[in-house]
Amino acid sequence: MFYTLLEPAQTFGLVMFLVLLVIIIIYLGSRVRIVSQANQYIVERLGKYYTTWNSGFHWLVPFVDRIKRTYRPNGSPDETISLKEQVLDFAPQAVITKDNVTMQIDTVVFLQITDSKQYVYGAENPGLLIEHLTATTLRNIIGDLELDETLTSRDLINEKMRKILDEATDPWGIKINRVEVKNIVPPKEIREAMEKQMRAERERREAILISEGRKASAILEAEGEKQAAILRAEAKKETQIREAEGQASAILAIQTATARGIQLIKEAGADHAYLTLEAYRSMERVANGNATKIIIPSELQGIVGLASGLLEAVKTEKK
Repeated sequence: MFYTLLEPAQTFGLVMFLVLLVIIIIYLGSRVRIVSQANQYIVERLGKYYTTWNSGFHWLVPFVDRIKRTYRPNGSPDETISLKEQVLDFAPQAVITKDNVTMQIDTVVFLQITDSKQYVYGAENPGLLIEHLTATTLRNIIGDLELDETLTSRDLINEKMRKILDEATDPWGIKINRVEVKNIVPPKEIREAMEKQMRAERERREAILISEGRKASAILEAEGEKQAAILRAEAKKETQIREAEGQASAILAIQTATARGIQLIKEAGADHAYLTLEAYRSMERVANGNATKIIIPSELQGIVGLASGLLEAVKTEKK
């Protein structure tokens, strides 16, 4: 009977022991941390900085050690500190240029945590501090530039902001790798004026291109006409040379034939009567022309007179 009364008590004690064992196991399991690659944890012991955990298996001493919670650069609370490069994209900021033009500029900051201890204990919510520091730095830089310089000096603005932010965040264990001006939005009237200017510039370039095209076309046409004229002149010159050579060849042939005829006459031993007969024939050809005056050589005048006398004598005898 006594045994039966103790059995429920023993059962309850066994159950409580098992429950307590499970709670202890769960608690001890919660004290185990596995840190991933490129991440770190900051561990405090009794409220003071104790160590920095890198990747691997780690154990928190119960009731003594705890992991320090901090803020990510984007503002979210977390225990894990990422050593990878991170980006912060800030909302557009209203800035005023040196010539009193208000515009909206938004920036992007690329950063990397290099010292977890300084990052955790150097500043509260470093991402928010970087945002305000970026806005202030941007206003100071743009305030020293005019509108045209602001629109054309992005690289200068980026480099100045990177240097200033990198120096300011170095005590926080943060390195600023790059700062980029993502967008610059001038006022509406400035944008309209810029569009008109760009349109006028495009029209001017178009007019210049058309003019240069016409100029090149005129030059090509003139060159073509020049080449054609040169070719025509060379053709005409070649034709005249060929005609002159032909005439010279003809004259040479005629003179050669004449000289050959004279040579043959000399070789044949022509007498005075033959020469006189040829002279008569020449005079006959001269007389058949349209000339009103005929000049007779002196050596032929006697012969002509003699021939006229003989002709008169023959006519008298016939009568």
